[in-house]
Amino acid sequence: MTARPERPSEERDPERERRQQRRRERKQVLLRLDPAVHDALAKWAADELRSTNAQIDYLLRRALAEAGRMPRDARPHPRRGRPPRTED
Repeated sequence: MTARPERPSEERDPERERRQQRRRERKQVLLRLDPAVHDALAKWAADELRSTNAQIDYLLRRALAEAGRMPRDARPHPRRGRPPRTED
């Protein structure tokens, strides 16, 4: 398969490509929590059938949205559960 030739208006912008790649990656953060807070988060996550990590992500996104600080270019929260069935 051959690559599609680029149109003159679609010149490659390496800086733009790097920014897009950074946005696609999920950031890893070391988070120090009080053990009681972690236990409460883990229980809450289990009650809602989420991992503790997904619960923290959900709560942070909700707080950002409620404060009007959710970035416009933030990707939507990944869907929970099994992926939808595809018809073969």
